[in-house]
Amino acid sequence: MSSPQFNTQFKSLQSMVSHEEWLARVELAACYRLVDLYGMSDLIYNHITLKIPGTDHLLINLYGLLYKEITASSLVKIDIDGNILYKPDTDYGINQSGYVIHGAIHQARNDVNSVIHTHTRAGMAVSSMVCGLLPMTQTSMRFVGHLGYHDFQGPAIDLKERESLVADLGTHDAMVLRNHGLLTCGATVQQAFNTLYQLELSCRAQVDAMAAKTDLVLPDQEVLERTAHLYQPGTRRPYGVLEWPALIRRLEAESAHCAYPRYDS
Repeated sequence: MSSPQFNTQFKSLQSMVSHEEWLARVELAACYRLVDLYGMSDLIYNHITLKIPGTDHLLINLYGLLYKEITASSLVKIDIDGNILYKPDTDYGINQSGYVIHGAIHQARNDVNSVIHTHTRAGMAVSSMVCGLLPMTQTSMRFVGHLGYHDFQGPAIDLKERESLVADLGTHDAMVLRNHGLLTCGATVQQAFNTLYQLELSCRAQVDAMAAKTDLVLPDQEVLERTAHLYQPGTRRPYGVLEWPALIRRLEAESAHCAYPRYDS
């Protein structure tokens, strides 16, 4: 029996796919790199998916690459049921829970084109708290009335879990997976990343404040509801649109000093 060939050098697909697919690949690869850059990755685990415009096909990471290694050409194309339509020439595959979780949301929510799932230290901590996410900071207040909770049912590899997962997410763009981690989604990968960053920051602030073992100040319900409304994507401006170019500029600067292939290669 021959040994697995875990190739990590991938030929560019830019001339082999549509313009729309290539742009989606570049944006998704950038998102993987940004999740790592902001300290939200977990070795080779977790997933970010993005729907290719005009199709029901999704892009997802190879199961075996670090987020900082992912490039536009290394992404796998799958259908909504997790069947691989295209994979780079490597023995790496995809993580089953990637399409169990993500596929369920993409199937149920026509407004969602990107889904992000993480296992961060702060996210796992808050996911294990009975109180859940507290509206104790302006950042966390945006999630008041806009955050789902999904009880842990074991590793997400059972298709039977899809129904309850979708029901618990509802119309929200963010969810705490109890005893597990965080999940966000959005109409764009930019929006999903922005929501994730804010949710993660909220969890970090809560863990820090609770570690101080002092009483916490929480605004009254009217203030919380008004603040949450003002921070919804459709109230003033969409999430991520203004932030994304700045994030890409930082990513470009970081890439200049990185030994890994560029995210857009």
